[in-house]
Amino acid sequence: MKQKTPFHGRRAQQGVGMLEVMIAVLVLAIGILGIAALQAITLKNTGSSASRTQAAIQVYSMMDIIRADRANLGTYNTNIYTAGDGTGTAGTMMGWLDGLKTTVAPDAKGRVICDANSMICSIGVQWSDVRATGGAAIPGKIEVTSQL
Repeated sequence: MKQKTPFHGRRAQQGVGMLEVMIAVLVLAIGILGIAALQAITLKNTGSSASRTQAAIQVYSMMDIIRADRANLGTYNTNIYTAGDGTGTAGTMMGWLDGLKTTVAPDAKGRVICDANSMICSIGVQWSDVRATGGAAIPGKIEVTSQL
């Protein structure tokens, strides 16, 4: 003769709904944390991109300053990366170097190398790009060479 297993009815199912809700909340929380981490990385990369864009703008700005004053080409040579000292005025070499600190990064430096004979100038901007992905002090650098 076959024995029947006892049927416990609703008592065996108590708490299952609460367990399902807790698992759903856990999965949702993990998803939201992932989105928050992705947003943080995106903000860091946006800041790094803004620095690169401003550096490119500043390089071309210095190129325009030099083009406007071709007669004094030799006065713009720095030959090494130099930081501004806060005393420059707009449209001058020191003003440009000071502008790098405010627009690109606080540690930004600029370099200008011009050859008066060939009228070729190389302008560069260098900064520590700590806002890039990874957080390491990766040197950011942009250089443009042009004949005036």
